[in-house]
Amino acid sequence: MHLKIAHLYPDLLDLYSDRGNVIILQKRVEWRGLRATVDEITVGHEPDLSEYDILVLGGGMDREQGIVAEDLQKRRENLQQAVEKGTVILAICGGYQLLGNYFETAGGQRIPGIGLLDIETVGAKVRMVGNVVAEMEIEGVKTNIIGYENHSGKTYLGKNVQPMMKVIKGYGNSGEDKFEGVRQGSVFGTYLHGPLLAKNPTLADYLITLALRRKDLSVRLDQLEDGLEARTQQKLYKRLVESR
Repeated sequence: MHLKIAHLYPDLLDLYSDRGNVIILQKRVEWRGLRATVDEITVGHEPDLSEYDILVLGGGMDREQGIVAEDLQKRRENLQQAVEKGTVILAICGGYQLLGNYFETAGGQRIPGIGLLDIETVGAKVRMVGNVVAEMEIEGVKTNIIGYENHSGKTYLGKNVQPMMKVIKGYGNSGEDKFEGVRQGSVFGTYLHGPLLAKNPTLADYLITLALRRKDLSVRLDQLEDGLEARTQQKLYKRLVESR
């Protein structure tokens, strides 16, 4: 089985090494004896995004995000087609904001998003920075998630989306409601860096499983030897929670 991954705008949206999420996805597929390929897509490229199983967007500086925001408008319909076909999308930080309805800067400038996610983001004067500990339900199991946030945007969820995680420590979407990220069907948006999937292999495998299910509903991933990763995450979780 072949998993096709597209890394969108790696030259513009890779502020906090979010490229690592793409590496983790590819390796965790290949370690199971399956084939995974990665295409890097940026401004000027015109592939059919609905032919990919996973799309990944990272975060970037304001200038770069402005360039991406304009280009994404041209891909709006194609991205919607991808979602309708079951393509999994992981969008981090700035990429997360740009999939929403709009981002309004602290100065009042409104940058239109593509409306793939029912969210709205408003820039604040004070940045939300630090480690995040959260809890996410994956296949009915409550799972600890660890990451790092650094954003000034406050994101508010509309009625058509669900929060991706519940914050135990940190700010999350807005610092007001104790929710982090969003899920709308096969689209996941979050502020968490780390890289997120390097620190949370269970989440990586969940995204891979969802992507493979668009090809075969009965697919089940073989377990990898993640004992060291699990112990490391447990120690980090305990340290961060106890430092509150």
